[in-house]
Amino acid sequence: MQAVTSPLSNASDRFTLWANLISVYILWGSTYLFIHFMTERMPPLYMVAVRYLIAGGILYGYARLTGTPRPSRKEWQSAGLIGILLLTVSNGCLAIGLQYIPSGMAALLGGLLPVYLLTLNWVSFGKKRPSNLALAGLVVGLIGIFLLVKPDKLQSTAGLDAKLIGTGFVAFGNLIWAVGTLLTPRLTLPSGTISSGIQMIVGGVASLLLSLVLEPVTPLSILDAPTKAIGSMIYLIIFGSIIGFSSYSWLARNAPPQLLATYAFVNPVVAMFLGTLFAGEIFSSQSLIGALVAIVGVVLITLGRK
Repeated sequence: MQAVTSPLSNASDRFTLWANLISVYILWGSTYLFIHFMTERMPPLYMVAVRYLIAGGILYGYARLTGTPRPSRKEWQSAGLIGILLLTVSNGCLAIGLQYIPSGMAALLGGLLPVYLLTLNWVSFGKKRPSNLALAGLVVGLIGIFLLVKPDKLQSTAGLDAKLIGTGFVAFGNLIWAVGTLLTPRLTLPSGTISSGIQMIVGGVASLLLSLVLEPVTPLSILDAPTKAIGSMIYLIIFGSIIGFSSYSWLARNAPPQLLATYAFVNPVVAMFLGTLFAGEIFSSQSLIGALVAIVGVVLITLGRK
């Protein structure tokens, strides 16, 4: 009987897997700070829209120029749906939430994502119970996130109501992100690069329409954006969207949910350090302990993946 080979069993595939994981771990950990900088003095939905329209146009154009076939209508619809879920709704909620809470705290709330991913995959999408080791890693990771969030010094200058609003937006965005992530491998999508481009184009258009309705902007408001916002947007286009999102899209199609979920434990650590260095968010000794505990959770979930 011929042995069945796992799609991630050879050395090349494993290298690709870990290269994409590291990209998502590090680059996406930095995006929280740059989203904060990008939207400090500019409407959040508008800046999200411009970011993804530019990045999506670059990715789609590159894919077509390098010979990728034109996607079918069904592929456009599927990729567009994922783009609306992940970019318009989830990232839109994150950008709005960052108006109320610090970037480090928003990243820490990303620790809720593995709960959504593993639970939804268990009770709905995959009907598959995670391994005991993965569940143990999830618990340890959440303890680490709690220790990171708990210090009183890492607080917004806004009042309690503002914190609750910001937390609510970010938590809801994480839930929608989990739905979109688990839905991705179940849809008919084009190849990776052009799929990411379509998702960003559709997500950007939807975000722009919402922005024009809800925010005091015009399509040319980007001309009034300060230099700091423009620089942050360029960083997010290159490292957050083109490189980071493409890596995440590959992982969503090829990696197990337990392994994919681990980035939500690493991103807060990166975001906390950057927030401390560049945004004045205080990183206490208890936060450092929480970061180390969260990394232990990452290791356990990784070892426990099926």
